[in-house]
Amino acid sequence: MRPMKTRTIDFSRYSSLKIGPRVDVTVIDSKEFDAGGYTLIGGANNLLISPTPPPLAMLDNEVFGFCELEADCIRAGGALKTGQLASFCRRHDLGGLEFTGNLPGTVGALVAMNAGMKAWETFTQLLWVDFGAGRVSAESIPHGYRHAQLPGIVYEAGFVRRSGFDRDLEAQFKAMRANQPQAPSAGSCFKNPPGDYAGGLIEAVGLKGFVQGGMAFSDQHANFLINTGGGTYEEAIWLIAEAQGRVKERFGVALELEVQVL
Repeated sequence: MRPMKTRTIDFSRYSSLKIGPRVDVTVIDSKEFDAGGYTLIGGANNLLISPTPPPLAMLDNEVFGFCELEADCIRAGGALKTGQLASFCRRHDLGGLEFTGNLPGTVGALVAMNAGMKAWETFTQLLWVDFGAGRVSAESIPHGYRHAQLPGIVYEAGFVRRSGFDRDLEAQFKAMRANQPQAPSAGSCFKNPPGDYAGGLIEAVGLKGFVQGGMAFSDQHANFLINTGGGTYEEAIWLIAEAQGRVKERFGVALELEVQVL
């Protein structure tokens, strides 16, 4: 058995929230990898890493960071960055994935979270996923708003191949992103409850702009948990619990985390 590759990552620099310890992360360079007991980190763009995370793994970019055209689809590796996917589509005049240029992370994370912007989401363009034993149709994978029930690691994904990259739509997505906080964050902290908005609920209970140490709910968008400088895991967890408690007490709504806590 050949030894596993590892990479030492300082999550206080690597993760989008700029929180976390230095950890040796296993690098996956083969579809034969036994993922049992490991948690994939992708680009660490929606993660809050604790001081004692579980065993972590990531796809090798040299092996799974590709993007290419097939006759009926766009085939992308799970480690490919979303911005690279959007650039590929722009370069080849392919439409339907313009929204991916304004989402951080990797193709694997896109699929795992059914990520999107407004009405646009990953599974509307997804054809199949390879979890290591061949292609599985997207239709057979249970999914919904900002989640998908995946049976394994996303090594590859196939997206609809459609001509006509829409630069006007790309500009609209870029403008939407420009209105979001620019401080280090993990994007939306909570999922929107059915028929409501998490940001509005957080603002209604007085937490918009609320600061705890180096962490805060943004005064620009209340559902963004941001690191204002030197924020800690403990401060982030305190704010998350405070928001959930206040919203539950006042509105009877249980806020569900979109950020993943490890």
